[in-house]
Amino acid sequence: MQCNTCGEVLRDAEDRCPTCGAVVAGRPVAVTFRGVRQCPRCGYRGEGVPYFRKAAHLGLLAGLSLFTYGVGGVIYYAARRKHEVCPGCGLGWEHAKEPGPPQESTTLVAAAGGSRRRISLPPSGGGRRVFGAILAGLATLMITLGLVGGAFEPVILGSVFGMVGSGLFLGGWRALQRRRQAVLQSLHQRVLLMATERRGVLTVTDVAAALDLSLPAAEKLLIGMDDGFRVRSDVTEDGIIVYEFPEVLHRGKLRP
Repeated sequence: MQCNTCGEVLRDAEDRCPTCGAVVAGRPVAVTFRGVRQCPRCGYRGEGVPYFRKAAHLGLLAGLSLFTYGVGGVIYYAARRKHEVCPGCGLGWEHAKEPGPPQESTTLVAAAGGSRRRISLPPSGGGRRVFGAILAGLATLMITLGLVGGAFEPVILGSVFGMVGSGLFLGGWRALQRRRQAVLQSLHQRVLLMATERRGVLTVTDVAAALDLSLPAAEKLLIGMDDGFRVRSDVTEDGIIVYEFPEVLHRGKLRP
């Protein structure tokens, strides 16, 4: 049996292609981790974390405790201490579902061999970063006014706002990094598919034209993949820099 994506010869026990990583059609992929679920908001797959592991929740707990003489904080902690949330976006883990096809609406479309595949992207966390920055700015203003005026209450309230804002901004920043990583991973997959279609040799111009990238961006992408082993660069006699994929280039010699 051969892989539908790259044509690699597959063993009977393999459910993924060893060359391109594509799932073999008709063969279910075994799930080896128990308790793994997927967040419907950000797409995180894994296990939930305790509710008060999130900085924003800790800040709210501190604020309630300060302004209700501890009563509100005790009630809030008792109500939420057994809850779990998504470590990425903070959504209640009770909303998470069994891993399946991603449901996010923001996607990249990759073309390979005449087929089109939709690649889901996690959210960028822009709203959380903006709101967190606003809260942090408000916190700074309140603390400054409290110190200048000698008032204790604005300093405490500003500290709580600062903790919540910092937690929101940090969560949004992590979401942005996950989105960037997902975009980079999807580009790597498309480059590998191109290399398979073009017999293991690519140029910067090939990648830029196929992926609709600028020449500097395509060059940076290929340089990032060049590890000297699975992807390596070379210069032809005509002075053209090419990037070779030895596992694809010499596939015929590797087959039994």
